[in-house]
Amino acid sequence: MVGPAEQAFCPQSPQPHLLPRQETATAQTQTFARFLTSLMLLLQSDTKFSLWSNMRLYVIIPLCALLTVTKQEQTECTCELNNSERIFPHEKLRKVESSTSDCKSNIIPQKSVELKSLLQGLEQRLTQLSKDVLILEKEDDRGLYGVLSLYLIENEMNEIKQLIDKLNSTTQEHQILTASATRQLEIMKTEMKALEKFDTMQVIKGRQTIQVLRTDLDSCKKEVKALTQLPQLPQGTCPRSRLVSVTGPVFYTEGEYPGLYSYGAWGCDPKPEKGKENWYWLVMMTSNNRYSNYIRFYSSLNSLIRGVSAPGNVYIHTSNPTTNTIQGPNNVLYGGALYYNCYNRDAVCRFNLTTKHVTTLELHQGTRYNSKANFCHLEECYPYTDLDLATDESGVWVVFTTSLDFGNMILSKVEEGEPPALEKTWQTSVYKQAVTNTFMACSVLYATRYVNQELEEIFYSFNTVTGKERFNLGIFISKISPNIQALNYSPVDQTLHVYSDSNMVYYKVIFE
Repeated sequence: MVGPAEQAFCPQSPQPHLLPRQETATAQTQTFARFLTSLMLLLQSDTKFSLWSNMRLYVIIPLCALLTVTKQEQTECTCELNNSERIFPHEKLRKVESSTSDCKSNIIPQKSVELKSLLQGLEQRLTQLSKDVLILEKEDDRGLYGVLSLYLIENEMNEIKQLIDKLNSTTQEHQILTASATRQLEIMKTEMKALEKFDTMQVIKGRQTIQVLRTDLDSCKKEVKALTQLPQLPQGTCPRSRLVSVTGPVFYTEGEYPGLYSYGAWGCDPKPEKGKENWYWLVMMTSNNRYSNYIRFYSSLNSLIRGVSAPGNVYIHTSNPTTNTIQGPNNVLYGGALYYNCYNRDAVCRFNLTTKHVTTLELHQGTRYNSKANFCHLEECYPYTDLDLATDESGVWVVFTTSLDFGNMILSKVEEGEPPALEKTWQTSVYKQAVTNTFMACSVLYATRYVNQELEEIFYSFNTVTGKERFNLGIFISKISPNIQALNYSPVDQTLHVYSDSNMVYYKVIFE
């Protein structure tokens, strides 16, 4: 129980949460002042105030002070944070970084240059030694080698031995360094995988996902760019002007079967299917250099050069020759389909690589076939080249002749519909058997003729837009072999793909 005096000494203060902070402090000050005033009155009033009252007073004073302090401390708030995540091992990460730096400092380009320099030095010394030995053998010393020459060779051999020792030592050091670097990389790989477990917010995984998306986006952009670079252009709207020269050969290769197949054709698809943008194709005349029943694919130009075929062969038919298989080397690939002269027919076959279905396109009445209107020169005619297929920026074309056109070349545009059809036909003034090959570029027909075993000439052009013919182009092609069995233009990179006596040759075309 607390008496009236105690209530006077320690009145209840207003609740802090009901008043602003400044008002609470003012109320506490006024309460404390009233308390001091009451205390002075008590001391001055009754001298018979008992010891018990004094003792009770002594208890009341610290109680009021305690309440005041407690209320002041309630204006501050503290909280405790408990982190349930594991502590990231920064020290382990620093060790990985240190190992990476050590790896970079140990494996430097100078070390490979050093090894290359030693090999070049050894090669030069061996060459010089061979020359000195030949000179010594030719010396006229009545069967005795000159002492001085022998001494010189001995010194050279000692230097070569020192180089070999140095080379062996350097090679061993590199082997040790390679093994050490491999071990370090394995350790770092393991440690980094362990550190990835601390990535609870999936930051690394998110970055990896973003990288995959960026790669897919870049691939998509390339596909769009490829499609925009090679639209189905109407005739006469080609962005390039007339052809002025052919440079090269840029490269050539015999491929997988050197010298085995003299007749064939190769190239890339100007309008490729998705995922096949880098593929190259090859058709070899495997039956008496006249027929074939399959097309061979390579995943890249590098694979073609090295002779590594993947995904490999796609067969039109298991027999060769038979109905709708390939006759003659003048074939092209366009839009995922192979266009060629059908076996034993005056027609164009189109083999769809996806559906494996063959559709045919009948040519004009009297079209010559079965080696009755070949490409020729004075020394030779190329068998079964009656029909010549070609591609350019606007699509597929076919060159042929009929019995009604005095042997002159006829050019027709092939429509890609189902089934394919002929859009328009042009007659030319050039005799087909005076031509060795033809190709199309920017809706212009070009024809070649044999000059000699080293040169072929692009001598003729026919513009399908203006109808103008020219017989004096004078553009020469340097050959690596006397004959060109197939020739086709690639609008993808403005090049000529040539099949010449088993060689696949690559030329660059220059436009005005």
